[in-house]
Amino acid sequence: MQVEQHRPDLALFLASSAHDMKNSVGMLSGTLENLLANTSDKLAPAYQQMAHMLYETRRLNNNLIQLLALYKVGGAAYPFDQQPLLAAQFLEEIVAYNQVLFDSKNIRFESECAPDLIWCFDEDLVRGVLGHALNNAIRYCRDQIRLRINVTGDFLEIRVEDNGAGYPTAMLEAGVTAASGIDFTSGSTGLGLYFSSEVAKMHLHRGRVGSVALENSGIAGGGCFILRLP
Repeated sequence: MQVEQHRPDLALFLASSAHDMKNSVGMLSGTLENLLANTSDKLAPAYQQMAHMLYETRRLNNNLIQLLALYKVGGAAYPFDQQPLLAAQFLEEIVAYNQVLFDSKNIRFESECAPDLIWCFDEDLVRGVLGHALNNAIRYCRDQIRLRINVTGDFLEIRVEDNGAGYPTAMLEAGVTAASGIDFTSGSTGLGLYFSSEVAKMHLHRGRVGSVALENSGIAGGGCFILRLP
């Protein structure tokens, strides 16, 4: 009788490795943030280099978090948790986390949200979606980003706008399906957009489902990432 060999769970191994990498990258990101906050000469070349390193480590950390979340969602192990949240407070926390990058890159940031707006959503997942959208905006904007949260019809609409050149026509035409492929020219894996789309679809309410959209309706015709939650 042939004995079936035990094969290791490759997905579990990769998830464990991603978790370890996330912790290490998170420590590096925190160290860079402290160094930037305590550096007075913001025009020094070293300051700009550290700012770029912080951006890259934040981007890598967000990617690892997204991979882990998708792994847990796929295995039905993620504790999806919609709770009523004060949108203005949530926005303030997002801004505070990214302020050092805005300052180091001389980006003018604006935000808009009604002070008493309350909505139910999974805070951690939506935070991850906005992390992806803001990373892109920081990378492609000229010098301005705007984050707006408001209610449109039966949906909470979160818009991340920038004043860059906008999304390429091909990407706008492909929409969220662009997340299914890898662009070897730019190095984009489409992970962030795929993650955002999956998070949006997890939010359901009375037959309505969340969605994401890309437009060139941002500041001065720049890019605009839109997350709609029922």
